[in-house]
Amino acid sequence: MKNSNEKAGLHTLPDLPYHHKALEPCVDAETMQLHHDKHHAAYVSNLNEALEPFPELKTRTALWLLLNQAAVPAEIRTVVRNNAGGHVNHSLFWKAMSPDGPREPRGLLADAVARDFGDLDTFKRLFQQAGESQFGSGWVWLTKNLQG
Repeated sequence: MKNSNEKAGLHTLPDLPYHHKALEPCVDAETMQLHHDKHHAAYVSNLNEALEPFPELKTRTALWLLLNQAAVPAEIRTVVRNNAGGHVNHSLFWKAMSPDGPREPRGLLADAVARDFGDLDTFKRLFQQAGESQFGSGWVWLTKNLQG
């Protein structure tokens, strides 16, 4: 989630790794433009604005800011959490989607979904419910604990 401009202390909007319309028909170009060019851009702008009075934090990555909330002054902590979170989530989101990717999980991921959720439709339903219960945009990620 760190690009070369962030090394200089400026969080920037990363380029999409594909065209806005590349994910159609799953995600239309208008939705991609809205989320990348407007929503993600606003997270980046708001994060930079919040950090402006704190030069010691401007050199930190968005991920560092999220993982070190206690180091962020209380008066900007919520703004930084929300906007750094939106920046990190969107940055991961663009990389996680691919116009050439499979439409359903396969291999070890498909096996884990079947084992832990019963089937893909159940997983999709539970995943959607989890997103709908979250504040704001409803970001939910499926992750694996590599320690266990």
